[in-house]
Amino acid sequence: MKENLEKVKLLARDLRNGKEFPRSPRETLGGYVLAARAVDKCRAVLVGWQGEYHSNCPLDQQWLKFAEIDYDSYRSFVATGATDENVVGWIEEHAKQRSRAEVIVWNNQQRDLRLSDLNPELQEFMEEYIPSSVPRHRVVYHYFDIYDLEEQRI
Repeated sequence: MKENLEKVKLLARDLRNGKEFPRSPRETLGGYVLAARAVDKCRAVLVGWQGEYHSNCPLDQQWLKFAEIDYDSYRSFVATGATDENVVGWIEEHAKQRSRAEVIVWNNQQRDLRLSDLNPELQEFMEEYIPSSVPRHRVVYHYFDIYDLEEQRI
């Protein structure tokens, strides 16, 4: 177990200091948006480097639900020290089998989500979160913009 933790540490991003961030929600892993970000946060949580980030948060759950992946099984696999390539193989084996077109359509729907498309609870949360976390005078056009603006990718 300790050996696995050391493997995870080699792959994990230190999200505590505000200098490293999880990958953009737009970046794909295994063909899915959100998956690369989810694995970054999962690794960070496993080694205690998550800072303000959470694994299995509502954003991660969007992907997990679409792929029909059990979070606990996923987390256990990531905890083995699995590389991104290993995680891709695991996703291919455990995700609900969908056509490439279905996944692309879902990815594009996620990329295109606007704040008004979110559930009321998340809209209410974002009403306060955006002014406190997104740089001033930056306009949020899409849901994923919040993360990319806050983490200085755009």
